[in-house]
Amino acid sequence: MVVCPVCNRGVKAAEINSHLDSDCKTFLLEEQQQPTASSSPPNGTQTNNPSQSQLPLSSTQKKRSASTFFQTPAAKRQLTTTVKPPTPTPSQTNGTGSNGPRVGTKRRYDEGPGDSPAGEDPQEQQRPQQQQQQHSANNNLNTTNGPLAKRSKNARTAPLAERMRPDTLDDVFGQDLVGPNGVLRALIETDRVPSMLLWGGSGTGKTTIARCIARRVGSRFIELNATSTGVAECKKLFTEAGNELNLTGRKTIIFCDEIHRFNKAQQDVFLKPVEAGTITLIGATTENPSFRVQAALLSRCRTFTLQALTTEDLQRILLRALQQEVELEGLELSPLIDEEMLRYLSAFADGDARTALNLLELALSLTNRPAAAAAAASDGSPDNPEPVTKESIKAALTKTLVYDRAGDQHYDTISAFHKSVRGSNADAALYYLARMLQSGEDPLFIARRMVVIASEDVGLADNSLLPLATATYTATQQIGMPEARIPLAHCTVALCLAPKSTRAYRGLNNALSALQEPGIASLPVPVHLRNAPTRLMRDLGYGKEYKYPPNYRDGKVKQEYLPDGLLGRHFLEARDLGTEVDPDVEMGEGDAT
Repeated sequence: MVVCPVCNRGVKAAEINSHLDSDCKTFLLEEQQQPTASSSPPNGTQTNNPSQSQLPLSSTQKKRSASTFFQTPAAKRQLTTTVKPPTPTPSQTNGTGSNGPRVGTKRRYDEGPGDSPAGEDPQEQQRPQQQQQQHSANNNLNTTNGPLAKRSKNARTAPLAERMRPDTLDDVFGQDLVGPNGVLRALIETDRVPSMLLWGGSGTGKTTIARCIARRVGSRFIELNATSTGVAECKKLFTEAGNELNLTGRKTIIFCDEIHRFNKAQQDVFLKPVEAGTITLIGATTENPSFRVQAALLSRCRTFTLQALTTEDLQRILLRALQQEVELEGLELSPLIDEEMLRYLSAFADGDARTALNLLELALSLTNRPAAAAAAASDGSPDNPEPVTKESIKAALTKTLVYDRAGDQHYDTISAFHKSVRGSNADAALYYLARMLQSGEDPLFIARRMVVIASEDVGLADNSLLPLATATYTATQQIGMPEARIPLAHCTVALCLAPKSTRAYRGLNNALSALQEPGIASLPVPVHLRNAPTRLMRDLGYGKEYKYPPNYRDGKVKQEYLPDGLLGRHFLEARDLGTEVDPDVEMGEGDAT
């Protein structure tokens, strides 16, 4: 005989499991089947049962009954429907004894025997009502047609740009690649997502598109950032992806943000798993992949370019954010946040959706102050803050020019500057000059380009521009910014207004092109033009038949200077500029510049 740890009554050792399954009601000893009024309550106190009184109680049992440990806490019992299953009979237990199977659903350790009704999940039954409501609300967020539910406290503390991140490709604005007829959209819908590189500026939707792809295709999605992930961690992820693919056939998508931060040696780790199909790599980069991603990885991935969002796209994003804030958070919009303000914020963001949403969040914070602060603002005392206006909101915004002194913006802007000067468009040239100076570009870099322009584009048409450009470089070097902006603007306008001649530049290019022809680069120099510093060379006839032009009238001599294989070739053309005619100028649709 043993003592049941729940009811402290005697039970045969072979029947203890069946006794516990019956809610401590059956398989008792014969003398305990009919408890008397003097029988012990299940708290370990004195009992009149002779069989039980003969059993010594341990020190732990004297202090606290074992049944109190297994009982459901009072708080949970109030929230739980105590529907108990019918008492099983010995025939239902398929035999007695410790080897017989137990009847009923699986219980947790803190649930009393028989607390869970058959067919219900005991964990779901014991869950507090508030947690069940929150669980159902979270499930509603995953449905596309269900009502919008309030987000959790942690979600509300996230920045507005993160809370408004789209969950489906249909909510991604401004990117035709994932639009209804987009190339990438077609690959996603047919579950043929290739390894790819998403190239675009900040806030164009690279991370959002990658997460939407993972939700759509149902693959494992692992997100990492090249700034905080090493090669060892990547290899571990590749091993896990290979095991997952072999065991379950489930694919793994690895999204690597800022993949250009990996050097060329670190990028090599992706080659084998991408080529073998172990993973599907989605790399996001703001830099030109042609320069920052090695060629071997480029050949294994498709490159998709994301365009900067237009002002209209940003307005749609801001309107969607306001709608969700009003519906989910019960936000009361200020009259200051109107269509004109949204248009201003959209233009201010320069195609960056994250920046636009951050600016909107700032504007909402300024216009939705507490009531006490608003009342104090309306008071005329000088100690009270000024009321918020559209002008004060605009003044609070900080403008950051998008410019990378080592990336594409650096080269694209100087290229636009050079071509504007070449086209004699002073307005555009000054705009790009101001843009570079405002963004912190090295002024000497701009001055060096002006020296090149003076010879390449102005050239023989006005030889005074080359000394002006070199003087501008010296002045910029000597005085520095901000005063150096004045000589830079002086030289810029002079180069734009000067006549243009590419005669010297094109002549050099013609000569360089001739050198690419077979045998031209190795033609021997004519003997009469060779240098003869030694007697042996003079004896060989070097320079013997050379005619020194200053010794002749008007410096005119008849003498060949080109090698024999190039006789009659001309590299310097007679014209200063080209002969092609722009059809737009002929049709009157543009000007000569």
